[in-house]
Amino acid sequence: MIGLGRMGSNMVMRLLKGGHKVIGNARTKESVDHIIEKGADGAYSLDELVAKLSKPRILWMMIPTGAPVDKTIEALLPKLDKGDIIIDGGNSNYKDSVRKAAIVKEKEMHYVDVGTSGGIWGRKEGYCLMIGGEKDIVDYLRPIFETLAPAADKGWGHVGPSGAGHLVKMIHNGIEYGLMEAYSEGFALLKSKEEFNLNLHQISKIWRYGSVVRSWLLDLIARALSEDSELKDIKPYVADSGEGRWTVFEAIDQDIAAPVITLSLIQRLRSRDEESFSDRLLAAMRYQFGGHTIKRKE
Repeated sequence: MIGLGRMGSNMVMRLLKGGHKVIGNARTKESVDHIIEKGADGAYSLDELVAKLSKPRILWMMIPTGAPVDKTIEALLPKLDKGDIIIDGGNSNYKDSVRKAAIVKEKEMHYVDVGTSGGIWGRKEGYCLMIGGEKDIVDYLRPIFETLAPAADKGWGHVGPSGAGHLVKMIHNGIEYGLMEAYSEGFALLKSKEEFNLNLHQISKIWRYGSVVRSWLLDLIARALSEDSELKDIKPYVADSGEGRWTVFEAIDQDIAAPVITLSLIQRLRSRDEESFSDRLLAAMRYQFGGHTIKRKE
């Protein structure tokens, strides 16, 4: 295991509980110390990590996409041997995973891309794993996937060749964007109907059972509303991890219409514009052609 961020640490805990031996390496000494306290072995450098692993070595990366993944692989390859396996469980772009798999294959090693979903709840509930790579290598890694998944026969699978795992995870996250936007808009409509004095937390609980819109996201909505029904302590700023953007780019590349996912991404971008020039210009145009009232800044 390389890269012990919050998700990586939770995955280590689940593997340890499943009886696997785990050696953790991270950017900081504190992170390695923490995982040692939890029962894993630790390595404070890649050299130490590689030396401690038995062959064929299995190295699972949970690190930020892009340059950090490239640099880690570049640093690892000279230290590894034929037959060793590198797993990227982060949110890498599937095109990058195809490229990296080819580089690793040239060294007679193996590269497996694992789209991983489950967030902070994965340690308890299990992780959804969408896996790309050589089938025989995925079969060899089966005990790890069966431990991390919600059940040995549920929530994970080999979906195709190198890159396929991260492609499926990318589309998964694009769908997630659309679902989240639909829930958010619906609850906003309910909240604005002030004369009915609706209890949004109650409604979210009702919808969780028997409804066609029930889902884990709705469970989380109910949890959030139980803590603060007005969400008054949350700023209306929504970040994106990048996979929603990649999904939109993929839709354009394939000439496939994806309006809901695309609009949900645009809405996230809009949430970050506290001084929206486009909205101010809209107001100015209405004033210019129709004399409509403009609200001035105080």
